Amino acid sequence: MANCRQRTSGNFAILRKNTLPDFWSIAFLGRGENIITSNQSDFTKITLDNGLKIMLKEIHTAPLISYWLWYRVGSRNEKAGITGISHWTEHMMFKGTDAFPNGVLDKTISRDGGYWNAMTYMDWTTYFSTMPADKGELILRVEADRMQNGIFASEDVDSERSVIIAEREGNENSPMFRLDEAVQAAAYQKHAYQYEVIGSMEDLERINREDLYTHYKTYYVPNNAVICVAGDFETEAMIKQIKDLFGSIPRGPELPIVEQAEPKQKEEKRLTVKGPGETPFLRASYHAPETTSEDFFILTVLDSLLTGASNLNLFGGGISNKTSLLYKELVQKEMAVSVAGGLQATIDPFLYSIVMTIHPNHQPEDLITVLDQQIESVQNKLPEKSALARAVKQARALFAYGSESITNQAFWLGFSEMFDDYDWFTSYLDQLAAVTPQDVQRIARKYLRPENRILGIYLPDGNGGAQE
Repeated sequence: MANCRQRTSGNFAILRKNTLPDFWSIAFLGRGENIITSNQSDFTKITLDNGLKIMLKEIHTAPLISYWLWYRVGSRNEKAGITGISHWTEHMMFKGTDAFPNGVLDKTISRDGGYWNAMTYMDWTTYFSTMPADKGELILRVEADRMQNGIFASEDVDSERSVIIAEREGNENSPMFRLDEAVQAAAYQKHAYQYEVIGSMEDLERINREDLYTHYKTYYVPNNAVICVAGDFETEAMIKQIKDLFGSIPRGPELPIVEQAEPKQKEEKRLTVKGPGETPFLRASYHAPETTSEDFFILTVLDSLLTGASNLNLFGGGISNKTSLLYKELVQKEMAVSVAGGLQATIDPFLYSIVMTIHPNHQPEDLITVLDQQIESVQNKLPEKSALARAVKQARALFAYGSESITNQAFWLGFSEMFDDYDWFTSYLDQLAAVTPQDVQRIARKYLRPENRILGIYLPDGNGGAQE
């Protein structure tokens, strides 16, 4: 993920991470609009004639509204030569339009007590804000305007090039960024998941204004967008407001097809990355299922058992992992300083990763041996019911903690829609609760195999060295 307003970058991977009134139906919203209502989920979903999806959820617990505008575009839609272009386009959206000049909105939104930001990920780009309930119309007007009227002035392109290159250079000082980039490049030969969201330095130096503007006009169209709103509003009024602002924006062309084919990895890959710092790291990454797979939920529980519960949400808190198998075997026995696991929600199959900070008195091979022993234990022996129950409870609790606020509720509306639909979110806790010891064993055998793994080792060399 690249969270651009804070100028941080890297694929979204957080490794360590209401009861509402009964819903009422809307009888008629206009020709060609698909309407979904649900008493269970308490949300409204509408598709306008131009293809724009609208997802609304009333929450009257506080006088706040959270707005999220999602575009189905990220590094997944890139190729060599234009890597990082989705992230760069996101930067350009904050350069203003004729109607809303650069700098005016930051002051206005701040003055009104609001907050706004944006993020670019592998599968999507999103713009979001949380505002007092009586101040939110401004955000919708801004998003409708910049969906159509981005300027992409040459001088702004050049200035952001410098900003993003500096961001990239800063990331290169991070051992985990270097290691993540190397592992992803090794894991994928054809699929665009091989690229970091921020892009390569070579591409950042060559991308021009025409490249950016073409990318913007291709993907920033109603039929590639989802508006999600949660908070203190009336649904009918919000629908009218969004329709008035977005309904006349023309539908865009058919979107380019993403190449999804990726050759199956046949043997374990190992790599060593050297660079600045004082601490060595080990990352074991396994090819993992896409988010819509039933295996995804089981692997989530397996991760909780091995490393502790991981958080898919951007704003949720963490839960102690001291009861996890690898914490007990690695951290408590002082072989590792820390251990964390992470499974990312993606459209196509991505990676499940376990990251260990290596203790100064041990070598990477020591940790690999213990890791393999623990994995083999799960593969050969059903997990104890008490341990599995605790892992499920922790995973469910962390998910619930990250779903409570108005901002989080709006986030989940769009996030789940990016790779599936809102039913994925509403069924998540039940899916975890249904996982059995046999499921965990089967998934461990299926995915946590040496031939399905990329082992990346980071070794500090004190002089910014390169990958071997």
